[in-house]
Amino acid sequence: MASERYSFSLTTFSPSGKLVQIEYALAAVSAGAPSVGIKASNGVVIATENKQKSILYDEHSVHKVEMVTNHIGMIYSGMGPDYRLLVKQARKIAQNYYLTYREPIPTSQLVQKIANVMQEYTQSGGVRPFGVSLLICGWDEGRPYLFQCDPSGAYFAWKATAMGKNAINGKTFLEKRYSEDLELDDAVHTAILTLKEGFEGQMNADNIEVGICDASGFRRLNPSDVKDYLANI
Repeated sequence: MASERYSFSLTTFSPSGKLVQIEYALAAVSAGAPSVGIKASNGVVIATENKQKSILYDEHSVHKVEMVTNHIGMIYSGMGPDYRLLVKQARKIAQNYYLTYREPIPTSQLVQKIANVMQEYTQSGGVRPFGVSLLICGWDEGRPYLFQCDPSGAYFAWKATAMGKNAINGKTFLEKRYSEDLELDDAVHTAILTLKEGFEGQMNADNIEVGICDASGFRRLNPSDVKDYLANI
């Protein structure tokens, strides 16, 4: 009960030194759809579950794998509307950087600036933390990058990671399967297998989304490409 006294004020620490609203935001992420990111030797893959609650829903209308710039993409676990706002913010940051320096924004700088936006929402009155964690992938200076941004504004560089539901099982699976010399095609297969670990029902090209980033830039895979990968598993 003691922590509940502090849970309504975003800017008040509980006696244990926690901002309880951030704990709740992380709970929203843990309840969200599973997402996976894997860095390969020649690129990086991000994948997420995109199940719809009804067969009447047009699954091609909303995508979870989003391009920010030609060489950066992102996915999320948690609350969709919060993600939409952060994608818009990320594109604006990338555009401003390009207008200032006439070159694409490095992935690490975009991640840092997005993390700053998320952190601001942990210390301002009248707002709440974002209920999403992001996986941001990119290709800079001839090498791939993979970062995770949390609601607290913390960000991490990963070789491979999983978020959302069954994240612990996903990470355990990746620890067994990951190797430094993984090729991009193998990384896509591994990402799909990781999602399959906790997947309920039949996995098909319409209920998962995959994005890949390599020297030629970032792109979301077509359902037909995803179907080919699923057929090879």
